[in-house]
Amino acid sequence: EQLNIVGLLPPIVQTLEEQIERTYLQYQKKVNDLEKRVYLMTLFNTNRTLFYALMALHVEEFMPIVYDPTVADAIRQYDELFMKPQDAAFLSIDHSEDMEKALLNASKGKNVKLIVVTDAEAILGIGDWGVNGVAIAIGKLMVYTAAAGVNPNEVLPLVLDVGTDNKQLLDNPLYLGNRHARVRGEKYYNFIDKFVNTAEKLFPNLYLHWEDFGRPNAAAILERYQDKITTFNDDIQGTGIVALAGILGALNISKEKYIEQRVMIFGAGTAGAGIAHQIYEEFIQQGLTSDEAKQHIYLVDKQGLLTDNMPDLTEGQQFFARRSCELNQPLPTLQDAVTALHPTVLIGTSTRAGAFTEEIVREMAAHTKRPIIFPLSNPTELAEATAADLIEWTEGRALIATGIPSKPVNYKGVIYTIGQANNALMYPGLGLGIMASTARFVNQALLSAAAHALGGIVDTTQP
Repeated sequence: EQLNIVGLLPPIVQTLEEQIERTYLQYQKKVNDLEKRVYLMTLFNTNRTLFYALMALHVEEFMPIVYDPTVADAIRQYDELFMKPQDAAFLSIDHSEDMEKALLNASKGKNVKLIVVTDAEAILGIGDWGVNGVAIAIGKLMVYTAAAGVNPNEVLPLVLDVGTDNKQLLDNPLYLGNRHARVRGEKYYNFIDKFVNTAEKLFPNLYLHWEDFGRPNAAAILERYQDKITTFNDDIQGTGIVALAGILGALNISKEKYIEQRVMIFGAGTAGAGIAHQIYEEFIQQGLTSDEAKQHIYLVDKQGLLTDNMPDLTEGQQFFARRSCELNQPLPTLQDAVTALHPTVLIGTSTRAGAFTEEIVREMAAHTKRPIIFPLSNPTELAEATAADLIEWTEGRALIATGIPSKPVNYKGVIYTIGQANNALMYPGLGLGIMASTARFVNQALLSAAAHALGGIVDTTQP
């Protein structure tokens, strides 16, 4: 009567449970993951309560659909799929004078306590996708709500549109972002400063989550603000926590000591350097000096093992670069580095598909009883190796976590359950704790505690 819809709907009133059953049946009829994502995003736009009620019952199943790896396809096709902005805010460097107005408009009716923001220069492993990268922020916040119960009325997904260097986007007449090269340097950082200051002014008790910023901006931005506001970079800190937690969990199975591990990270970008830093901090926590801790960590990139005589290293890379005078010879490839240094832990953040070859893996496995191998690059087509190959090449001895969902592996009659080293296992709970406690800063003690809590969840009874 109040809405003047008498006679405009079928007579039966469904309970929420009945609606969930009906929508899940519709979801299951979609023929591929992208269609499933489009269906869920349409539901998100039209019935937010039903969307979260459905996702809460199927978090594990829906995670790869609303976020990685399917979100990569959605980002590539964002312009074609766009129908609604899904409550996101779009801040343009070309119109920075509108920033406060834009944030007020986007937050109308909300009590914003959490912002996930990206400039979309380094989306997953697929690179610069301009304003399309807003889908990353939207997906992250869906996981915050579904996995940790963060109130969707308190979150805001946001993209900083500073242009794009992706020629495919610039040449696409349907592209929805600024059509010019990425703005860099002083103007870029002034824009970042203005955003942070405006957001902090408008939203007291704000927790600011940075996502998929390019190298070296990601590290520079985190360093610029981490001692001033409550802030967190998932690619640097979150990936590091999850990788460290995976190592701690693996060692719960192998019963080996952390301080005896030799960790090699292939791919020394934002994620790789962030992982190295968290692993380094754990060595410090376990009693090693800074120099001793560094001796346990090897960063390998496209030029081979990073050494102090290499030009153009970032600050994070320089910190872990080995002294060239300590090496008997240069180690220009991952194969060379594994052969010479015998790592017990091998982590991939390179986005180089198949980089962990059979020869490399067998060489590593020949020198350690339970090799710990984490091919973390995503989406699926960029993974350094498959779990099935790693199990076979190590005769079932490897302790594996992958960056993408992996099906259980049947090797010689034994079923191996493969863990996914996904940041979604960590950042929702971490964020909820920070918001609930109104912590002022995200410090190393807090991050280390999160890694140990997550590592302790590993089921040591599974193969």
